[in-house]
Amino acid sequence: MFNFLKKAFKDFTDKAAKPETESKGVKAAVPEEISKTYKEVKKFDAKKSFLDNITKAVTETKISEEYFDKIFQDLEIELTQNNVAYSIIEKIKARLHKQLVNKSVKRSELSGIIKKELRTLILEILELPAPIDIPERIKNSRKKPVVIMFVGTNGHGKTTTLAKVGHLLKNEGVSCVFAAGDTFRAAAQEQLQEHGDKLGIRVIKHTYGADAAAVAFDAVKHAEARKLDAVLIDTAGRQHSNSNLMDELKKIKKVVKPDITIYICESIAGNDAWEQGKAYNDSIGIDGMILTKSDVDEKGGTFISLVYETGRPIMYLGTGQEYEKLQQFSPQKFINNII
Repeated sequence: MFNFLKKAFKDFTDKAAKPETESKGVKAAVPEEISKTYKEVKKFDAKKSFLDNITKAVTETKISEEYFDKIFQDLEIELTQNNVAYSIIEKIKARLHKQLVNKSVKRSELSGIIKKELRTLILEILELPAPIDIPERIKNSRKKPVVIMFVGTNGHGKTTTLAKVGHLLKNEGVSCVFAAGDTFRAAAQEQLQEHGDKLGIRVIKHTYGADAAAVAFDAVKHAEARKLDAVLIDTAGRQHSNSNLMDELKKIKKVVKPDITIYICESIAGNDAWEQGKAYNDSIGIDGMILTKSDVDEKGGTFISLVYETGRPIMYLGTGQEYEKLQQFSPQKFINNII
């Protein structure tokens, strides 16, 4: 999973390794041993990474502005197809432009320059928002209960993810209660109750059609009376463009003042994920994100784009249906997988 940058930058560096004249159909005037090096690039071992392959082709060349723009076009297309936001692509281009254009680049330097600039940029994006460890945040909080609100679009695994967090808290010795704030979707309360029964966690609920803010309020009061550590509030899934339902989320936030608001989305949702995440953040405010189905996402651009566009951290990754399938997100591990 997450191998898109290895594929994307292979084409870029292969092209950048060839003299500009050769790319235009003119045979380059280079020494015999260099010509031999260029021929050998066609025989590279496909099993090796792109960083190893390009060193077989590059000796030394000076990349012009025009040539850089030409070879970057393919890279831009690849990144766009892998859900990387255009604003990030522009940052990548600017960094590589600064390091490569009108400079003599040796074969031993090119792959290192590209790898260094990409790692630096992506880590800057992913590590800038302060990470949130939910169990530690609750344990260290003087305010009890800590109120956590889960929001997101329909069908992205919000209720299941809430149950996973409940399981995580229970294993960490943190007590909590669930609030069935989705009073809109049929069988939503039954689904949450089933999770609560399996986990041994109380579920506070009203009838369907009830005021979701009232459910959340009652759950907080229940937790206060029993000195519980946390309240986990489920909410109805909605499109960010539905102003009435978004207003309901604003009402819940106004009534219970959640300490943490978490946006849940599928990592395979592509551009929709970060566009909706940004809209949620602009409309009601979010503190972090949990990405579901990350075990089947082979692109990875959504991760970078979500953090960049929202300015909020990815907290956990859902990697399956079981309660244990919730991993804390590591920017360093992520970057090691894609570059």
